Amino acid sequence: RGLVGSEMCIRDSPVRLCIVKGLLENGGCCNVTYMQNCLNAPQSTVSQHLQKLKAAGIIEGKRDGLMVNYKICNEKIKELLSVLFSD
Repeated sequence: RGLVGSEMCIRDSPVRLCIVKGLLENGGCCNVTYMQNCLNAPQSTVSQHLQKLKAAGIIEGKRDGLMVNYKICNEKIKELLSVLFSD
């Protein structure tokens, strides 16, 4: 998916926007439980949005025992988000 398609995937959902913003602000890496607590959303909802972000090539997950830690893997998206959320 190109940058425009990836950007649309994020913009289509406030939850996905919060997820990638949280990843960016949290040093780029966190797990579903952390996101679930931050978003005050059910684990199933967070997981569904993570799958869409993974399919769009925006994030990737790395298993660490029973947990999967997610990070933004698309540098163009990182740059775009940094500009969008800069103070």
